[in-house]
This record gives sequence, structure tokens and C-alpha cells, in this order.
Amino acid sequence: MYLARHIDEELMAWKNAKSRKPILLRGARQVGKSSTVRHFATNFEYYVEVNFDENPKLQNLFETGLEPIELCEQLSAITNTPIIEGKTLLFFDEIQACIPAISALRYFYEKLPDLHLIAAGSLLEFALEQLPSFGVGRIRSIFLYPFSFEEFLMASKENGLLKLLHKAAPDKPMSEISHQKLKQYLKKFMIIGGMPEVVSQYILNGDILEVQRVLNDLVLSLEDDFAKYREKVTPSRIREVFSTVVQQIGNKFTYSYPHATINNVQIKEALNILILAGLIYPVTHSAATGIPLGAEVNLKKVKYLILDTGIFQRILGLNIGDILLEDDINVVNKGNIAELFVGLELLKNASFYHKNELYFWQRDSRNSQAEVDYLIQKHDKIFPIEVKAGNKGKMQSLYLFLEEKKTDFGFRVSLENFSEMEKVKIYPLYGIKNLLQS
Repeated sequence: MYLARHIDEELMAWKNAKSRKPILLRGARQVGKSSTVRHFATNFEYYVEVNFDENPKLQNLFETGLEPIELCEQLSAITNTPIIEGKTLLFFDEIQACIPAISALRYFYEKLPDLHLIAAGSLLEFALEQLPSFGVGRIRSIFLYPFSFEEFLMASKENGLLKLLHKAAPDKPMSEISHQKLKQYLKKFMIIGGMPEVVSQYILNGDILEVQRVLNDLVLSLEDDFAKYREKVTPSRIREVFSTVVQQIGNKFTYSYPHATINNVQIKEALNILILAGLIYPVTHSAATGIPLGAEVNLKKVKYLILDTGIFQRILGLNIGDILLEDDINVVNKGNIAELFVGLELLKNASFYHKNELYFWQRDSRNSQAEVDYLIQKHDKIFPIEVKAGNKGKMQSLYLFLEEKKTDFGFRVSLENFSEMEKVKIYPLYGIKNLLQS
């Protein structure tokens, strides 16, 4: 069962454009890259899929240096399917297994500009690290993440609720009935997460307990993949660091964690591998004194997020009843799942065409410590976002940032309805996309 996603609209726009570049679809394993392309293929007369993992012999075609036209002739004969510009979608899956095929993508743009070509791979970032300038200006990258909350509502057929949400703002709050309904969907989504297999299972039968079993399988699958990431780093090291990231979510990552069996250099290497695999995302400290946010970062102060709230709650074994029933998520892992959710939503609702970065702000002084969970840049201004896991909470850090940086206003994200107060615009946790588009 395929569930519609926002990327479907982006791919259709690409299909109908007068000129286009080959697409490199990037993202972690099991976030839906292949299924998205196969669904998109129904819009074409012909579809040819080349999986370099399943058909390693096809790598030989690219290693011989054939021109794109000749390659298409060979692939057409092998698959017994016409490859015609404007009528065929050509999909190179698991392309990281064939480095020459990645290098060849640029020549398809030059020689067959009207051919619809998409490439993807589960370990693609490791291959691209070896080819830093493989196709600058000739290939378009699109980044895919697990389902966003809005996509979860789409899958749940809540189109009417979505229309109401799209119109909401701090000066136009949701009705209390709609707000409560969205909060319940939000809590379910935090438990389920956005991995396509898990969302599909829930939409199919609505069984939260079965969802937990699917998440168990998914966690085991992700850990089994650790052996594929780097031969020189043992899976046990990666597993140890991944587990530590999960435990430290919501806090600055510390290398001196309990029961560490590896040194700082080895920990850093494992972190980099997990980032390349798309399993964790860094949130870096920024001084926030000017734009861009990445110009003044402190790489010694970094938080990490894992790719999915469902995986997070399953690894930690959180009490899902608490999440569903309590109106203050602070009772659950000190609210860190709320901070994780907001960070992921900031990534999922940003542009498909950039590898977006996350930032936070922290001030350490003897008499005044402050921390703002996230920073966003809008045009030439920087705005702070403070995440509250419940309906209440003080905002000393937010106000300190506003005063120190001379910022007009900031954002508070919580379980409250849309509202506003002096210098603070309040958005519900389920309204991150509204915040970004405000």
C-alpha cells in the first residue's frame, strides 16, 4: 500500500518541466526512496529499474565507458523495455554499488536531456564522500526523510482537519475540538514515528501494539546494517555510539559517557558514520550574532537527533500509555521526545533540495546559563524556538536571547493552541510547518 507524500508533487513538477536534470534521491535506509519512485513510475508509459545490488553484472556496462545512448540501448535490450525520452522513467537503485554509474549521471544530462532519470541508494552518502564533485550543476539532489506529521494526517485521510490547520496562526487559533483532535494524532505519531513501513502498518489495521512489533523489527534491521557502513569500524562501536546518542537526546553530546569502551577519536568516527548513514542529525551551537547561522558555530557543542521518534521510544522502552494519556509530555523522558519531534519536523518541512542543518544557542556564564532549543533563519533575521513538552513552562532563556540579540520576537512550541503574548508567538507542536511558513 502506497501512501501519498509531498515529494510526489515535487517529482510531478520535475516530470513536467521543460528542462530537467537527473535526480539523485538521498536519504537513510527504509525511508521510502524506492517505493516513492515505483509509485511515480505509474505516470510513465515505460519503466526500467536497474538495481546494482541485485544485478551486479550490470555494473560492467558502466565500467566500459559507454555513452548514455549506448547504455540505454543495452539496458533496453536486457530489460526488453523501450527507453524513450519523455516516455520512460529510468531508475538506478542502489547506485552506490556502481561508482561508474554515479559518475555517468552527468553525461545523461548532457547527452539525453529529455530522459527522466532517477538514482537512489541506501548507502549513497558513503559513495558520494569519495566523489565530492561528481556532477556539480548537472545533477539535482532531493533529500527524503521519514513521514512528517502532516503526511501522517494525509495518510489518515484527515483532509478537512489539514485544511483547518493550514489556516491556523497565533492570531487565528484552532477550535478547541480540532485542537484536541490534533493533539491526539500528534501523540500517536510520536509513538508510531514516520518510517513508511510502520505508518503503513498503523493505517492498515490501527493496532498500536502491532506497530511496536514492527518497530522492534525495524530497530534490529537498522542495527544489522551497522556491519555495512564501514569495514574499518566494528558494528559494536557503532552500536555503542548510536545507543549513547539515543540516551543523550535533548542534551549536548558528551564523549565521557558511562561504560564507554572506545576513545574520543573512535567515538567521533562512529558519529560521522551514523551521520552519513542518515541515522542521526547534528544540532550545532551557533553564536547567532549574524547570518548565516552556520558562520559562527562551536563544533564542541553539538546535540544529536535520531531519525525517528518511533524508533526513539522503542529503543528506550518508553511507556506509550503515558504519551497517549498525559497532557504533559515532561513525564515521558523529561520531554526529550518533544524536542526530538520538533527538530525532525524542522528538517522534514524545509526544502527538498538542500541538506538542511539545525542549530541551537547556549550561553554559559557563572551567574546566567541559558539555552534555546532551535534557531531558524528567515531572510536576514534569526529567530529562537523554545520547546515545551506540556502546556506550561517558563521562558527565561527565550527572553534572554531576545534581549541580548535585539530580536523582535521568538517562538514557543508546546501542547498549547495557537496564541501569542508579548514578543512570543505560540505554536502547537503539531504546527511546525505553520511556523516555518509564517
